[in-house]
Amino acid sequence: GFTDHVALGNEEWNPWDADEKNELAASQQRYEANLKMIKYARSHLEQTSLKVQIWGKAAIGLYLWQHIFGGHLEPADVTAQWREGSQKAGKTYFSFLTGPSVVPGYFPVEAEHVVLVLNGREPAKVAYAAQWLRYARTLLESRRVRRVAVLLLGSEQCRNAWIQPYLKRNGGFVSLLFITYDYTLVNEEDIFQWPLGVATYRNFPVVEPSWSMLHDPRSYLCNFLGTVYKNSSRETLIEILKQDGLDKLCWIAAREQWQPQETNASFKNYQDALLQSDLTLCPVGINTECYRIYEACSYGSLPVIEDVMTLGDCGNSSMHHSAPLQLLKTMGAPFIFIKNWKELPAILEKEKKMSLEEKIQRRKKLLEWYRNFKAWMRQKFINTLENSFLPNDKG
Repeated sequence: GFTDHVALGNEEWNPWDADEKNELAASQQRYEANLKMIKYARSHLEQTSLKVQIWGKAAIGLYLWQHIFGGHLEPADVTAQWREGSQKAGKTYFSFLTGPSVVPGYFPVEAEHVVLVLNGREPAKVAYAAQWLRYARTLLESRRVRRVAVLLLGSEQCRNAWIQPYLKRNGGFVSLLFITYDYTLVNEEDIFQWPLGVATYRNFPVVEPSWSMLHDPRSYLCNFLGTVYKNSSRETLIEILKQDGLDKLCWIAAREQWQPQETNASFKNYQDALLQSDLTLCPVGINTECYRIYEACSYGSLPVIEDVMTLGDCGNSSMHHSAPLQLLKTMGAPFIFIKNWKELPAILEKEKKMSLEEKIQRRKKLLEWYRNFKAWMRQKFINTLENSFLPNDKG
């Protein structure tokens, strides 16, 4: 309202003119001080909010982005050379890049903080991962990037010694490592266990629970579609099912050789088996943790897990007293854990007697747990990055 008075003052005498001029000056000062405060708050906000670019150079990145973050990618075509998406979460703005065209030096680095998603399963993959780590180091040295975290699909036998020299704790530059399987060096400080998730490399979809998935009776007590290796517990499993004629009540499709690529028909078959079975049998492979566990959860089919340690270097430390599947157990996974497939006939007898209503309640509990598990992993990922990457404002 001061401008009206000032205009009046130009035309006629105003006994309060001097007071108003003072008030106007004070008001102007307050306005400028407020403006400064807003500018400072905004710049401070920009400082404390994080921009993170995720470079998805392994299929497990799609589990992180699409399944755990619920993020989208453009274009939707899974065979596209270049796909990207973005999302604001917590104090962080995430962008995600993936596809064969994402090559070191040939894409825009648009954040000071990077999460590199890599595959360390076998020597050829490790060599490729090392190229990316060398590229990240050159960006750090030239100050184009400030911090690097790695999400690693680790070795199924937890033989991941090659990544150790890259970690900050060992004089390297990688601040945080998220890694699959019960790796003994997981310490919840800078090395974190990460879920294997679904087989995104075979384009396993994000499944939205439906009314029928929850409420319809299912045709089979259990399913097992997979490779039966010689002299493995999988042979024992098939024998036990055949002995008692239980294979007639379950959807069993065993093959002798592993096939990395699904055909459309075999994949549809597999999804139908999960959707039509109350239980999904999960015998150990090279590792106890397998994609099947998470895929069964997606369809509300309860995993029955062979809870035994596999050969190799996984889970033999004080941190891993509940290994294998430390992460899932810590998160209270409502699965059936067994030590021997000889326990299966009794489990299936119990299944036969369960009412549909009891099964519906169990499916609800499983789907709810899986949804919460993914939400919890997302939050943990964000918090870990923010705690490590954001400046500490306590002082």
